[in-house]
Amino acid sequence: MTIMGIDPGTRRVGYGIIKKERGELRFVRAGLLKIKSREEYGALFDIKREFDRLIRLWRPSVLAIEKIYFSKNQKTGLQVAEARGVILLAAVEHGLLIREYAPNEVKLGLTGYGFADKKAVVKMVGLLLQKPGFKIIDDASDALALAIIASQRGLDNPKNCHILFQK
Repeated sequence: MTIMGIDPGTRRVGYGIIKKERGELRFVRAGLLKIKSREEYGALFDIKREFDRLIRLWRPSVLAIEKIYFSKNQKTGLQVAEARGVILLAAVEHGLLIREYAPNEVKLGLTGYGFADKKAVVKMVGLLLQKPGFKIIDDASDALALAIIASQRGLDNPKNCHILFQK
């Protein structure tokens, strides 16, 4: 099973792709979506286009995405929510099962501490994917963490996944 994690943002959208086969996790790819437009709506279009491209290329069956948390800056929070909406729409269009996790839920599941720092998350991602000393950008490591948590939470049973819309 291929699982894609997404850490949504306005200009930096992290992605991480893993495979789970016979209980083993394997790193496939991670990085940032290419967002070239400086315009707000153009950036949303870039997010959709790049996310669609990744789905066609890697064919995940599950999307694990970070839940929106309250932002100190309301404008930024709304922009992240818009980006997240575009990603969810694309996931539905491609028929992906969708899992949503709060940041603290991911940190707790990965490190055992819900307020772990970025270094602890990266370290555990590397250990779980058998890549000790893994060097990766925070947004991509957070996306891989989301995918890992989804892989541990009963994805073999589709009843545990959200299907937002069935075509």
